[in-house]
Amino acid sequence: MHVHVLQHSPHQGPARIADWLTSMGHSHTVFHLDVGELPLRLADGDALIVLDGPEGIADEAERPWLRAERKLIHRALDANKPLLGIGYGARLIAEALGAMVARGTVAETGWHRVDLAPLSPVDLPDTFEAFMWHREVFALPDYALALGRSTASPLQGFTWDDGRVVGLLCHLETTLASVTELLDHQPPPEGSETSPHAQDRAAILDDPRRFDRLAPLLDRLLSQWLASTNSR
Repeated sequence: MHVHVLQHSPHQGPARIADWLTSMGHSHTVFHLDVGELPLRLADGDALIVLDGPEGIADEAERPWLRAERKLIHRALDANKPLLGIGYGARLIAEALGAMVARGTVAETGWHRVDLAPLSPVDLPDTFEAFMWHREVFALPDYALALGRSTASPLQGFTWDDGRVVGLLCHLETTLASVTELLDHQPPPEGSETSPHAQDRAAILDDPRRFDRLAPLLDRLLSQWLASTNSR
């Protein structure tokens, strides 16, 4: 299987997703439409991953590359291809499915507990810890199932079309290296300095084993996501 990956920032890459795809025998190509690369041909890949990126959906006058990216997301939704969005990518998918995307009440950064939703079809523990880096949130799209919630964000993700489409507000793909790069180069989401749900650098990096514990969660999520289409 060949997976297309859309990246929006040099400091918010696929991280452990790239290692997982390679280890499972899948190939992937990373595209950067935000710096002027030509849009990919959706037909040349078997699945699409839309990574995290800048806060705010914004408009196409400010981010002209969004026009092509939104078209790709709509085509993936219509083409029966597996589609996964993380952070900014999940917000774009939620928007494409008609859900509201807006600025959340508070910023949420660092490590926080996620409680799996009672009806979530995703094969994850009932509670788990995930990495957060957002202020923007999204509502649940029509015909979607909620993945789970945290204290600060009542919706941490969703699945749609029997698991073929997955949107995650939280991050399971991060590694110590990717988060260190993020902290070195990316300003925290707006309001982080006053949010009770935002952690500082020291708290985020104080236990490297947290990143190791994300690996089996990511494996379970990605395996189920890609299997959802193969089982049809």
